[in-house]
Amino acid sequence: MFSYKSHNQLSIFDFRTPFEQKLSPNNRWVKLSNLLDWDRLASVYARAMSSNQGTPGIDARIVIGALIIKHIEKKDDRGTIEAIQENPYMQYFLGLDSFSTEPVFDPSLFVYIRKRLNNGLLDKMNQMIIAEALKLEQPKGMLKKQPEKKTGKENNQDNNAPENEADTTQKNNNSDTGPLANMPNKGKLQMDATVADAYIQYPTDLNLLNESREKSEAIIDLLCTKLSLKKKPRTYRRVARKAYLNISKKKSKTKKEIRRGIKAQLGYLGRNLKSIDKIFEQNPFAERFLNKSDYRYLLVIGTLYRQQLEMYTKGEHQIDNRIVSIHQPHIRPIVRGKEKYKTEFGPKINVSLQNGYTRINDIEYEAYNESTRLIDQVEAFKKLNGCYPELVQTDSIYLTKANRAYLNEHNIRHTGKPLGRPVKKKLTPYQKRKQRKERNERNQIEGKFGQGKRAYGLNKIMAKLPETQESWIASILLVMNILKWSKDIFVLILKWLINPQIKIRKHNRLTTASYAIILN
Repeated sequence: MFSYKSHNQLSIFDFRTPFEQKLSPNNRWVKLSNLLDWDRLASVYARAMSSNQGTPGIDARIVIGALIIKHIEKKDDRGTIEAIQENPYMQYFLGLDSFSTEPVFDPSLFVYIRKRLNNGLLDKMNQMIIAEALKLEQPKGMLKKQPEKKTGKENNQDNNAPENEADTTQKNNNSDTGPLANMPNKGKLQMDATVADAYIQYPTDLNLLNESREKSEAIIDLLCTKLSLKKKPRTYRRVARKAYLNISKKKSKTKKEIRRGIKAQLGYLGRNLKSIDKIFEQNPFAERFLNKSDYRYLLVIGTLYRQQLEMYTKGEHQIDNRIVSIHQPHIRPIVRGKEKYKTEFGPKINVSLQNGYTRINDIEYEAYNESTRLIDQVEAFKKLNGCYPELVQTDSIYLTKANRAYLNEHNIRHTGKPLGRPVKKKLTPYQKRKQRKERNERNQIEGKFGQGKRAYGLNKIMAKLPETQESWIASILLVMNILKWSKDIFVLILKWLINPQIKIRKHNRLTTASYAIILN
């Protein structure tokens, strides 16, 4: 039945709000706020800040909390700040003591936050979440603040140390002496690699050349305007644009047509680059009229032109350090051989999975073989857990002869098939079921990749700089671990309600009231 009441719009001051009431403890942001140890997360963030220089920054809890909200809600930078302005529960999650309609900070600061919170610092936060969730002993020195001033060899060693500090402790982990030497192997380690796709246009040679040509024309126009040149170099932009559209608009293109179009665009782009070089020769101070961005584009376009010309001349489609985007020249094509996408464009990440919690071990833009990272991943597991894993679950590409020898040396089982001829060894039905189960458990890490890409945009990285892209990826996995932890606590308490005889080990930081809030 249709219902409508005609009335004039109320004044904003006459609109009644329930803000006189207290916040509900059942809200998800209230529960999540009581779960996280903000002091320890802030201590990691403090490593990226100076304690005695510069103006006071934004509160660390607001920065970290806003980053968590952004990836949980899957919003852009502006949308995240607007959502925080409108939601009192989000403001409580950020540690504010009262509701405010003012933005907590400008959305543009997210770029600087991502530059500051690199993959190394986010991995340390990740280790804290995993250690608390799995009740592991915290890695030594995780919360120790680094001294700000060092001299001599200590300063040089600190500057050359990697972000995740795995290489600096590898010798200690590999040694057979110390308190961890006799620790028995425990736990399962799953590992695999995937590509976090960057949000770029699918690259084709013809489109890249056309985009580079248009950018070169813009640079020529800028130089002619700044230098007040009477005679402007010819660019044939209308003819070049028409030639490009005649091919790009066709639904089906033959290889001959594409090659002819590439040849034409190479000619136009090469002519523009020669014109720019001529302007620089005739005007020695012309380069100062180009800002940093334009000069960077000019260098990228020149490199792309040389690569495309070489591939066209040789009739090939492969070249080292191939540029697939003039806006993000650091991105490389990663050949994956998947059924849907044979080639992906973005950083390749090597991930470890332990009891459903993920860690990033490597983020690189160049293609690499995953087998070269197995030893580092196992040593990182030992550094976090204090012992080697009992079982490594991975696909066959990781299990080279050298890696198999390393695993056998440390009494670590793996799910790979033995090398050489099949040995006729009869297995009991129990052994067969166990072997099949352990091999199938490796699919859990594939599910994590699917969750990250489908639900949290791991296949749509919208940051443009290499350091901000790495921070974006690491933040997604951090959020996935936080949500996994909150879900595990809820399931554990639910089991206790069903069977009160189950003993729940409460975390030292979570009080009985906090558990009651999470339970509700």
